[in-house]
Amino acid sequence: MWQSESLSPSALRSIIRLQSWDIKNTSGIAAGYQQANVVILHKDLADDFEEFCRANSSPLPLLYKTKCGEWSCGPLATGTDIREDCPEYCVFENGILMKKVSSLSSYTPQLQDMVTFYLGCSFGFESALKAAGVPVRNVEQGKNVSMYKTSVACIRAGQFNCPMVVTMRPVPEDKLDAAAQSTHVIPLAHGAPVHIGDPKLLGIQDLSQPDYGDPVKQCTGDVPVFWACGITGVEAVQSCKPSLAFTHSPGCMFITDQKAETISPRTLEPAQCPLSFCISQNPQHYSIASKRAVQQIRAIEELVVEDPGSRGIRALFLQDELLKASLSLSHSSSVLITTGFPTHYMHNPPEETDGPPGAIAMAAMLQALRKEVVIVTDERALEMNQHIVQDAVKKGVIKTAVPVISFQSNGPDSALHFLCRDGDPTKPRFDHLVAIERSGRATDGNYYNMRGVNIKHLVDPIDDLFTTAGNIAGITTTGNKSFNTPKHCD
Repeated sequence: MWQSESLSPSALRSIIRLQSWDIKNTSGIAAGYQQANVVILHKDLADDFEEFCRANSSPLPLLYKTKCGEWSCGPLATGTDIREDCPEYCVFENGILMKKVSSLSSYTPQLQDMVTFYLGCSFGFESALKAAGVPVRNVEQGKNVSMYKTSVACIRAGQFNCPMVVTMRPVPEDKLDAAAQSTHVIPLAHGAPVHIGDPKLLGIQDLSQPDYGDPVKQCTGDVPVFWACGITGVEAVQSCKPSLAFTHSPGCMFITDQKAETISPRTLEPAQCPLSFCISQNPQHYSIASKRAVQQIRAIEELVVEDPGSRGIRALFLQDELLKASLSLSHSSSVLITTGFPTHYMHNPPEETDGPPGAIAMAAMLQALRKEVVIVTDERALEMNQHIVQDAVKKGVIKTAVPVISFQSNGPDSALHFLCRDGDPTKPRFDHLVAIERSGRATDGNYYNMRGVNIKHLVDPIDDLFTTAGNIAGITTTGNKSFNTPKHCD
């Protein structure tokens, strides 16, 4: 393999322009220098595409927009000619890829009326990953990086509307923090990962079949880590269907003269340092939180386990369970909240006071985050909880009424059919379940309060939902103060 470490970006561009070396892709060369995705559009589309980039800055960090008919990109590199400086280009007509070429010189007349966009590329942070001790598997294997279309929609602008594309790099589990921290500080090379874990959560079905680039093998202990990708611009071109457009060929980037870490770097204060946490094993899913957020939530955890009544609460404490629950909720889209613990079992209604208000407070927070919310409670408590919801709407505590429903067990598959459409585990209605002040079933099949009184006649088997959810990939659960319950908390 030819060596590029000692060559300057301008020398590498000259080699590419002269086609004197067989450069298949630019991953692993010009180490430490920012590379750029390239999109070339007619001037009439330029403003819309710039707006599209601004609205979707993670996949499309805009480095430079040229004037109409400009071949060079002065702020990024000297002595350049975008018609010749990428190893390979894609030619699109009406949004269809017609061919790939090594030069755009034959299109010079058309290019006079076109604008070139230079967009940040993840190849620019590969040297930062290496410096942090993170192996870059695609470079190790001599392959182009794997790129995939996702089910995540970009924000539409003008005629541009497409899904986000991501790159995937396998990272050892013990290097996830280093990967997030070393890339977070380079936002114009896409910044920190957008997803860590199961590709299906992004709508990617098979890692061995990338939409662009090469399949990259994972090593034992690796976790798939995904970064936003500038090939989103290629998808945008195809969605817009312009009569003529050009892009770089995936992996065949434009090499700038700028060090990646010097282009609008993000200062990483200790409190902003990103840390990764596993929030689910089925499916595998990691999330990221700042060191400051972690410290604040851990402080709340310490308050939660204060035990003035000497009930032995600390024995139940597992550090970072609150943090993981919070992160899991942040990723959810549809949340089921259950509440209802009849402490005053001799009263009518036999309820306590803090469970339902807590459910309403959480529902308000989730609504503000544009998540779907349903409250499930015992059938005998439906009317009371519905009145609480109506009052909360009237007083402006929540914006719109939250559905309040009950669950009854009519057979072994009742919980599965309640949680999943048509009882299909691949079609869950909810992706997170939360229990607030809810009693769980003891080993003898009864339900007890803290005084040991059997309250089974007042409690519906809603804990079946949590037990069943533990076997459904894609549903995570959080439990609060459940007595005598089987394990159902993530």
